[in-house]
Amino acid sequence: MAFLTVNWLSIVVAAVAAWIFGGVYYTALSKPWLAAQGKTLEQCKQEQAGKSGLAKATPFILAIVGELIMAWALYGILVHLNAFTIRGGLIAGVLSWFGFVLTTMTVNNAFGGHKPMLTVIDGAAWLGALVIIGAIVGGMGR
Repeated sequence: MAFLTVNWLSIVVAAVAAWIFGGVYYTALSKPWLAAQGKTLEQCKQEQAGKSGLAKATPFILAIVGELIMAWALYGILVHLNAFTIRGGLIAGVLSWFGFVLTTMTVNNAFGGHKPMLTVIDGAAWLGALVIIGAIVGGMGR
């Protein structure tokens, strides 16, 4: 994948769209997500109160950087498969999620002793992100 011939606009648009989706998704599911974490809203507020502005922003920054990397990697997969269609992007996104993201999350959450619902909620969020990324990157093409 030649660095200069990459459709960077598709990667940025896909990552931003996935990031916005994550914000909406977790806002809508904040109560079940907190319960799956085994925390209350008051506990989270206490944890946040002791953090600096940068410490509070870091997870959001890491999320957008992660989604940029995911979009770039999915773009690379589509280049090598020559599958720049919405369908190709969706399939690559779902397979990447199922083969790499869901499996990794499931193992990490199991060893961490987290509730299975956390894997369900977070897994669905990453599925949504990868489907969005795949559709946009695949649809916008090279």
